[in-house]
Amino acid sequence: MASPLILLTPVTALAMGFPGVRAEFGMEFVSAALVGAVVAPVAGFVVAHVGHRRRARRRFTIMGAVSAVPILYFWVFAVLLAECPDGYHC
Repeated sequence: MASPLILLTPVTALAMGFPGVRAEFGMEFVSAALVGAVVAPVAGFVVAHVGHRRRARRRFTIMGAVSAVPILYFWVFAVLLAECPDGYHC
């Protein structure tokens, strides 16, 4: 639940007039948000699997799929499309 808030903290700090937060700690906030979005569903799924709880496994599988959408969105638009030079269609 906190991953989107952690991810948006540097942008909020920049909008409030603190550009140093984004410059110094931007990647730390991004990595913390991504790790939180990945670790929570995986850890919950493993615990549910060890405890033989099918409903919980399904919920954590859905949680992982929902968490993967923003990660893939960020990866495609911030990493892959950023590599295309201006004027070229990749």
